[in-house]
Amino acid sequence: SGFLVRFIKKIRNFQFKGILMILGCFILIAAALFAERSGVQYQEKKRQISYIDKDKIITEKEAADSLKKTCLVLRDSSQKESEQAWIEFQRIFMDMRVGTDVIDVQKDTIPDLDAYETVVLLLSDLDPLKEKVLDICEWVEDGGSAMFALTLQKNTYVSLIEQKLGIISSGYENTEVDSIYFDKEFLIGGGQAYTIMDPYDSAWEVELAETARVYARVGDQSGTPVIWEEDYGKGRFVVDNFGLYEKAVRGFYAASYSLLTDAGVYPVINGSVFYLDDFPSPVPGGDGTYVRRDYNTNIADFYSNIWWPDMMSLAAEHGVRYTGVMIENYEDETDGEIVKQTDTQRFQYFGNMILHQGGELGYHGYNHQPLSLSNVDYGDVLPYKTWISMKAMQDALGELIRFGKEMFPGTELSVYVPPSNVLSEEGRKMLAEKFPEIRTIASNYFSGEYAYVQEFETADDGIVEQPRIISGAIIDDYMQMAALSELNMHFVNSHFMHPDDLLDEDRGAALGWEKLRARLDEYMTWMNESAPSLRNLTGSELAGAVQRYGALTVDKEITDQEIRIHLGNFYDEAYLMVRINDGTPGQVTGGELTNVTGNHYLLHAQESEVVIERN
Repeated sequence: SGFLVRFIKKIRNFQFKGILMILGCFILIAAALFAERSGVQYQEKKRQISYIDKDKIITEKEAADSLKKTCLVLRDSSQKESEQAWIEFQRIFMDMRVGTDVIDVQKDTIPDLDAYETVVLLLSDLDPLKEKVLDICEWVEDGGSAMFALTLQKNTYVSLIEQKLGIISSGYENTEVDSIYFDKEFLIGGGQAYTIMDPYDSAWEVELAETARVYARVGDQSGTPVIWEEDYGKGRFVVDNFGLYEKAVRGFYAASYSLLTDAGVYPVINGSVFYLDDFPSPVPGGDGTYVRRDYNTNIADFYSNIWWPDMMSLAAEHGVRYTGVMIENYEDETDGEIVKQTDTQRFQYFGNMILHQGGELGYHGYNHQPLSLSNVDYGDVLPYKTWISMKAMQDALGELIRFGKEMFPGTELSVYVPPSNVLSEEGRKMLAEKFPEIRTIASNYFSGEYAYVQEFETADDGIVEQPRIISGAIIDDYMQMAALSELNMHFVNSHFMHPDDLLDEDRGAALGWEKLRARLDEYMTWMNESAPSLRNLTGSELAGAVQRYGALTVDKEITDQEIRIHLGNFYDEAYLMVRINDGTPGQVTGGELTNVTGNHYLLHAQESEVVIERN
């Protein structure tokens, strides 16, 4: 103790104490940099949302099968548009937890409408209904709600009822839908026009009465109406007139359906994820022409000194927590001979930085060859080989998992992203049977060459399917429309990009990183401003959110005083969209209500019974 006292006195009397303080700071900084560069591990932060145990999982199909049939759907197997729309509406109704009875008007008799809360007509030509059209109108007048989801063809029976739908004049022509302006108070992300790829004359030219409430128009606020509602007697009509029947616009129909009753309620996921495919990985090959052009540096230094600091800056600014999925090497051998990666510094450096910023790591590939056997023929479409045997394929993935655990001990790696979103039936089965550590697969929402296409759901084998919706930094008009739709369908964003996007002209390399970064920043800003309540999650957290969303059933009871919501298969929390079409919300018990736009609210349910008072 005497030595310590003498040492402190000497420090106090030292003339250059300031230099000591500066030196101490440099030592701390050096220690931190050494820790990152040398691969000192960060302990993974506790996840916001955990997985549900496999023995407690209820799949969406099981949940949907238990629903009370509250909606009657009329379709026509002889009408092409009706068949196209039904493909999408099957999933829309399942995801919104709307129990349906479906009638093919060419074959079946329409049942008593009084047994239903809503009727949805997937018909453009109403002639097959004949006088039943008038019966539906009488039912609405008595308090029912009906939705015409397809662009109507002006003919005898449409002409008979168009005034009841709020139409005061109409022609026989359609107008081109090259963009749609959505009312700000109707749609999350509304208040602006969104361009439609490959437009055609898909909207019926109509003029509406002043009593009609218009929520979307072609082009701008003065264009042809494409979504509106009209009260009729004690009931209500909703009309969709934009004539697009594909996966990328499901959210527009979901929003329209939520207009039908005094309160529309449906479960959502509430999550935003940003994936970095092929990251961490060895330095990828590719044409560094544009990197050299803009920065006069090589690919490796560009990633370390420019691209990655910019990506970290974007994450900090927008609250993003990246999910990086590893590639161990870029060798294309598929013979089962395993070559272990020995150059591990890049993996540990970049991987630990992702973990340190609250992100997550997952699996992409031992190499970049998809899990396919010789029965898959890529032809000239994809530049890949197939694995020579199931054992070779299994050994390769086993090596990647071993490598991941060695690089990042103390972390849970449970997310798998198929290389190029390609995954064969045999590969998918192998994941479930041989690799229980893989709890979720993140592939494609939309179809593509050999793509493994997904819905947001838990599969029968317990693996969570969580498709990615958009990709890259260009984000074209179609992707922007799809992103808008999914904010309103599932209240979800899922995006992925590759570091080597900057090396491929097809993915925007010639534009240069500055422009690509600005576009990515613009998209993240749009997302945050459109949906500030959207949770920033990692891949496994989104999977946990999908499990909770997928199991949920919704039963509502509406009185003059309250909206009472009963949630079946409630686990620990749930999120739902609530559109209150009549009145305003008061006190809420069992959850919290946050306004997202207009009369549209996000409900965070904390109990299985939620009551919203009506004012």
